[in-house]
Amino acid sequence: MAHYAIGDIQGCYQEFQLLLEKLDFNHGSDTLWLVGDIVNRGPQSLDVLQFCMRHESSIQMVLGNHDLHLLALMYGYGKLKRSDTLSDILNHPDSKKMRDWLRAQPLMRQSKRYVLTHAGLLPQWTVKLAQQLADEVSEELKGKYTKDYFANIYGNSPTAWSPNLKGYERLRLITNVFTRMRALTFNNELDYNFKAGPEDMPNGLRAWFEAPNRLNTDHTILFGHWSSLGYVDTNHVIALDTGALWGGHLTAVNLADRSITQVPSLKGLDWTKTL
Repeated sequence: MAHYAIGDIQGCYQEFQLLLEKLDFNHGSDTLWLVGDIVNRGPQSLDVLQFCMRHESSIQMVLGNHDLHLLALMYGYGKLKRSDTLSDILNHPDSKKMRDWLRAQPLMRQSKRYVLTHAGLLPQWTVKLAQQLADEVSEELKGKYTKDYFANIYGNSPTAWSPNLKGYERLRLITNVFTRMRALTFNNELDYNFKAGPEDMPNGLRAWFEAPNRLNTDHTILFGHWSSLGYVDTNHVIALDTGALWGGHLTAVNLADRSITQVPSLKGLDWTKTL
């Protein structure tokens, strides 16, 4: 039995299948965690989503910002962008079934040693608190007021966590931390504009996992979302978005020994010639 985690797939279904083949993944015994953003921008979002649904006994995921974007569109909010590759899902006869399966997925999973989330955890959050906050959003997504959630969730404020936040401001901040966070100010406020690599970090900002006195280092945080960061295994975090969508690699880490397995992006290639 092996347990793996894989970075952002984003509709790159063929790379996903090649990686599972390279791992000799066994759906009867092995398990897989996906860091979110399983859909969008890549060519086969529908195939990835359907595959995950078929194999939910061995494949588990957390929601990323692109997965939430798809859900928002399904509930009539947000705008379909030119670069989106979601029409096959939106127009599929089983789209409602896919919607309900996707909205039941959490923002965070954890084991004894690891936490899985799309973007990360605020430094001042313990793992226990983070799980409670993720569950607050999940209850909203799975409940009767999902449509109201998507009507109110877009926006960049507030930028700082406070336990006194209430209503949709609270849910919006929690959602943004789990699905959009990269850089923080030295006061642990979210900066939504910076998307480059750490070498280009401006003064006054730092990667969320480089903040001092983090309260969640009793677990290793597995995350994606930050393709310009690349693969990182340091400081109680493992970053897994290695830019398969952008011509990089799709990366899996074996959680038993932290060894990695990669397949290159097939962007611009005839994938059938690689089989």
